Amino acid sequence: MRIGHSETHRSNRTGWLRAAVLGANDGIVSVAGLMVGVAASGAGTATLAATGVAGLVAGAMSMAAGEYVSVSSQADTERADLKLEKRELAEDPHNELLELAQIYQHRGLSPALARQVAEQLTTHNALEAHARDELGITEALRARPVQAALASAAAFSVGALVPLLAAWLFRDQVSVAVIVATLMALLVSGALAARAGGAPLATGALRVTFWGALAMAAAHSVGRLFQVSL
Repeated sequence: MRIGHSETHRSNRTGWLRAAVLGANDGIVSVAGLMVGVAASGAGTATLAATGVAGLVAGAMSMAAGEYVSVSSQADTERADLKLEKRELAEDPHNELLELAQIYQHRGLSPALARQVAEQLTTHNALEAHARDELGITEALRARPVQAALASAAAFSVGALVPLLAAWLFRDQVSVAVIVATLMALLVSGALAARAGGAPLATGALRVTFWGALAMAAAHSVGRLFQVSL
């Protein structure tokens, strides 16, 4: 008979995983789209390289700033809710206890057991109990702005290197090389993200690749509209 066992859950990866997946895919697709579109316009190799590098730097900074601001807003909301809950616990602990007991009762416990659980958890850590069961705030899923910003910027930079390296290695066939490398990278990143999140690999890979291909097709079409000779 096994006395205990451990389980590996993926929900604690939600914050950084979402930022990293979004950053990597955006890095691959946006820089590849820029380069394919500029290549379709007739630009030279030097212009393509400058476009790709500028897209990498600007995109990484933009992703980091966007994630930081967005997740900071979430963190501000969490802190405000916790501050309010802490005040309510100090001013009206009786009704807060009843509120917690009602939550457990609605989840299926008998009134007596719900009251007993609420009392024990309140004695242990009242704010933690209300944060988790009333507000849905847990330590594993707390908003972490810096972590999200760094994960997004780093992932974007790594993703953006794919089309840049493809263009540098195959200078005579830039568009084809960038498109092929991008589609392969999207298949891999989609599969890895699906595996990290516990989703089917094929579904994650094909979903990301489809939208990436659509984005590059749109960028290529725009580039053709503004075709120039440089």
